[in-house]
Amino acid sequence: MILIASGCGEKTPPDTRAADESAIRNLDAQWSKASAARDVDGSVSYYSDDASLLAPNAPIASDKQSIRAAWASLLGPDTSLSWQASKVEVSRSGDLAYVQGVYQMTSKDARGKATADNGKFVEVWKKQADGKWKTVADIFNSDLPIVQKPAPRAAAAPVEKKSSRHRHGKKKKHRKSDSDETE
Repeated sequence: MILIASGCGEKTPPDTRAADESAIRNLDAQWSKASAARDVDGSVSYYSDDASLLAPNAPIASDKQSIRAAWASLLGPDTSLSWQASKVEVSRSGDLAYVQGVYQMTSKDARGKATADNGKFVEVWKKQADGKWKTVADIFNSDLPIVQKPAPRAAAAPVEKKSSRHRHGKKKKHRKSDSDETE
């Protein structure tokens, strides 16, 4: 009896990591260009429908409307934002990937003074049912130190002022009564 052992196991899917990495790098670069052009809708289009944006000092944005609101506040008229991916890793299964990199942002504060920020980010990308890559999680934070505002001074206790006038009370003189003397 001759046994043929072909087809007993599942075929290993082809390794598409290099092509997927290249595709994600290109998508991420296009996304950065969309944000540099202050294209809010274009920037939001890179997220999946179930994505989460974890921006610093803000609650998690976990639907397209809140993600759009976050991007609208980021891409104001006096803001410039760009980023560069430094690392892209695609899973062996080819359905998940992450991107790590750095960003630069300039804007104007409430007084019109230019401010600059630079930081880092991580994006998690997931291949969708249609084969397109979309971001499912996005987090970023600044490299700049937190500026501590000086603690408010404790209010000094009111100091009582001493009157410059001294009261001169009359001293009562006690008379000795005749009885005090004889006792």
